[in-house]
Amino acid sequence: MGQTQFSIVVAEAAEPPPAVVPYRLDESVGHLLRRAHQRHAALFQDRGAVGGLTSTQFATLLRLAELGRATQNALGRAVALDPATIQGVVARLRDRGLVDAGRDPLDRRTVVLSVSAAGETALADAVRQGQQANERLLAPLSAEERRVLIRLLRRVLG
Repeated sequence: MGQTQFSIVVAEAAEPPPAVVPYRLDESVGHLLRRAHQRHAALFQDRGAVGGLTSTQFATLLRLAELGRATQNALGRAVALDPATIQGVVARLRDRGLVDAGRDPLDRRTVVLSVSAAGETALADAVRQGQQANERLLAPLSAEERRVLIRLLRRVLG
């Protein structure tokens, strides 16, 4: 009877898999940005809420002051807030008398927002507090490092 032959194929040893690099929370951009934001918010609120403004209300009021006048939709885009969030923020600012709403003279159906006199006063105080919070947060950095940080964050945000 015939003999059956078996051949054994020996594969060349594959390269070992690369070592798994652990994901380190302290080196996670998202984690560090969240912590920096929390620290800035705490510094901003350090002496109590400035005029009772949250950081989102402050950003909205400041952007509206920069724009002069804006629709709620345009303001939301300018502050990077979704429509539902900007609606609530604007409602609270209007309820407190910090934002005025009027009709666009060219399209009476369109509501245009502007900062009220009370809003300007609250904003002046909040801007001072915001500047102090920025200064305290960035105190460990040189002027050049601050410029680089801001430039890089803007680039990351596109």
